[in-house]
Amino acid sequence: MVTIVELLSLLLVSVLWGCTNPFLKRGSAGIEDVSRSNRMSQLLAEVKFLFLNTKYLVPFLLNQCGSLVYYYTLSTAELSFVVPVANSLTFLCTLLTGKLLGEEFGGKQAVAGMFLTMAGITLCVISSIEDKDAGQQNINQSVH
Repeated sequence: MVTIVELLSLLLVSVLWGCTNPFLKRGSAGIEDVSRSNRMSQLLAEVKFLFLNTKYLVPFLLNQCGSLVYYYTLSTAELSFVVPVANSLTFLCTLLTGKLLGEEFGGKQAVAGMFLTMAGITLCVISSIEDKDAGQQNINQSVH
């Protein structure tokens, strides 16, 4: 049973996750130049590099807001619906945002993949709506 709120929540999650991924990649550029003598100081230096870098921190915080919405949606919707839809739409948002930022798109195969992904998501949504309608009809029949 999928509601419009759950669908909008999944769309929000996908946008927050997918659109921030290319910015996280850009914001973390230069971390490979951070070098320390031991593992612990290396880890701390990398964390400091990332969290003092607003080009990384802002997309990271937005991405984490997407995670909060995702976990809330997981608690209210069917797991078998939420996970594939959120991950598929995130992939599409990442691909499109990366393209807008000038990253390589992947050509015809990427376009075909996007259409196949959208077809799969559409089938999931239609199936979930039909399951809801069938369940409602069964309830109505048993009451009468």
